[in-house]
Amino acid sequence: MNPPEQKGWFGRNWKWFVPVGCLSVVLMAVLFVAAAVYFAFGSVKSSYAYQEAMTRTRSNAAVIKELGEPIKPGWLVSGTINVNGASGSADLSIPVSGPNKSGTVYVVATKKMGKWDISGLEVAVEGENKRINLLAPSTE
Repeated sequence: MNPPEQKGWFGRNWKWFVPVGCLSVVLMAVLFVAAAVYFAFGSVKSSYAYQEAMTRTRSNAAVIKELGEPIKPGWLVSGTINVNGASGSADLSIPVSGPNKSGTVYVVATKKMGKWDISGLEVAVEGENKRINLLAPSTE
């Protein structure tokens, strides 16, 4: 009589190894995508256009009157920023909210010869057909 054939390590452990291996690959892919999104949003939020838009939004009396204080930026910023050395452009849509209402900050900026120039900066108040121009002098 021949003794039963001995199974190797994989033959004995495949029932847990295969699912754990597949889950590990999926987890690594999810972590990679999450890291890419985190760094992308981080670079947008550290840009001049974003920082200047939020500074002007938080200090504008008309926006404070509509939204209330504190004004907090939302998580999902949309738009584009293109910078190539001393030139570039930014076109962003930033969700903001205060204790009273929410809104969206729209900013359009260009970079020429190393200097940013904001050509459009408005806050659209949610639920109203109203836009507050942040480039015009405040009347309040």
